[in-house]
Amino acid sequence: MKKSDEEFTLLEDHVSDSVDHRGLPARKSSTGGWRAAWFIIGVEVGERFAYFGIACNLITYLTGPLGQSTATAAVNVNTWSGTASILPILGASVADAYLGRYRTILVASLIYILGLGLLTLSASLIIIGLAEESNDANSAKPSYWVNILFFCSLYLVAIGQGGHKPCVQAFGADQFDSEDPKEVISRGSFFNWWFLSLSAGISLSIVVVAYVQDSVNWAFGFGIPCLFMVMALVIFLLGRKSYRYPKGNREENNSNAFARIGRVFVAAFKNRKLSLEHSGLGQGLLEDGPSEIRKGRLGFLAKAMISRGGEEEEGREPCSGRDVEDAKALVRLIPIWITSVVSTIPYAQFMTLFTKQGVTVDRQILPGLEIPPASLLSFIGVSILVSVPIYEHVFLPLARIITKKPFGITMLQRIGVGMVLSSFNMVLAALVEAKRLEIAKEHGLLDKPDVTVPMSIWWFVPQYLLLGMIDVFSLVGTQEFFYDQVPTELRSIGLALSLSAMGLASFLSGLLITVIEWATGRDGGESWFNTNLNRAHVDYFYCMLAAFTAFAFFAFLFISKLYVYRRVNQV
Repeated sequence: MKKSDEEFTLLEDHVSDSVDHRGLPARKSSTGGWRAAWFIIGVEVGERFAYFGIACNLITYLTGPLGQSTATAAVNVNTWSGTASILPILGASVADAYLGRYRTILVASLIYILGLGLLTLSASLIIIGLAEESNDANSAKPSYWVNILFFCSLYLVAIGQGGHKPCVQAFGADQFDSEDPKEVISRGSFFNWWFLSLSAGISLSIVVVAYVQDSVNWAFGFGIPCLFMVMALVIFLLGRKSYRYPKGNREENNSNAFARIGRVFVAAFKNRKLSLEHSGLGQGLLEDGPSEIRKGRLGFLAKAMISRGGEEEEGREPCSGRDVEDAKALVRLIPIWITSVVSTIPYAQFMTLFTKQGVTVDRQILPGLEIPPASLLSFIGVSILVSVPIYEHVFLPLARIITKKPFGITMLQRIGVGMVLSSFNMVLAALVEAKRLEIAKEHGLLDKPDVTVPMSIWWFVPQYLLLGMIDVFSLVGTQEFFYDQVPTELRSIGLALSLSAMGLASFLSGLLITVIEWATGRDGGESWFNTNLNRAHVDYFYCMLAAFTAFAFFAFLFISKLYVYRRVNQV
């Protein structure tokens, strides 16, 4: 009896579908949980420090040392950040189908470090005189190649981030057993505290790195993020023995989730002419499947469960109910994803137009102390550091009392709140910009872009604080939603989808700026994005984005009412 109790305790200590670093069944007492999660959170803090050390002040570098116009620089920043946010789909696909998350993080980290190192080199070459400044006929060649080196290294950083970002967060969430009720609750808190911790890293990066870039030089400003990325890799390797590794990432004999789910769409397409209502075989299969399939809500995908004679002869079985449910889960995410893309377009502005506006105003916060405009981004981190504990310890308990639900509000409700705040923030940004233009006009500064507008930079702080609140609701909610609603084997892809919404939003923002620049600036007109911001009208652009976000919210509201959450226990 004693031996039996010991075996039961040992079995209870094991984690389902996970192994340790030696390939043995993972044990709760020695692997995973918060002990492993904090290593991974530390890695993400270092990575976010590195990424935002480049991103937060990139538009200043492009319009300064590289001499680009405001509109061109904004499009380049949006294109790069969009690429960096869409590439996680490729990185997550490689991780979920081939390398596994752990190996993908290692490879991505090395690419990341290489890109940051070359970026530092390109800035150093400009400092030592290879930029196009002299009258020498050959001076254009080194400047051209330095620019090529800069953009190649910048996109190497994007590639590294594409493999690193979705896998690290998914790997962190993997440290909590989805079949243990206590660890499931801890996993929900993980997403909140994960975001709070990396926000601290982002805020530190914005304050320190932006100051070094503006006050010392750009080579040091790019070198510091490279050093932090090296530290992040070291921290990740130090935690190797405490991690839980999902079996699907290590066992070659597991069925490929892409092939399994992809076969559903292929089979459904081939069987599209068959009528389930009049097919006895198909009806029999449906009766054995999950209730959602039996009720017919899966539509044409349920046809993948019909066995055709040719398939039986080739030894292939029809798709299972689980396969069909997984395919349907992915299809159901598409409308949510589309509305997320539209509502995230305003988010692309805080590293471009917001920063350029900050350059034009009085940036003295204390007598003799002037802050770089990019330092305003640190208020986003400050807002998150305050908002996450309030959300966890005040908002959620109140929501649980009101809704009588253990999670307080649903993930879709959380995302919806973020959309409303985003639309309101664009209205606020438009009003602040209109005030700046009014002050510039009153003081006769419309044609004096190099003269500081007598307006305190504190006017811009509320819109940055609101961005932090939007992150806590919309960004964290979107990440948790896509992680939770995709099939277990594709959770890296789920997080990549949430990131890709931001990426596509950046591309759309760049496209909008290009089109509006052409439409308003042609025939001698004053462009909304005039290089002289005192003659520009980005306030009109912000109003347009507020309208887009409001439209996306109402579409999201309609879609979310029809959405059926994916069940945890599948047949």
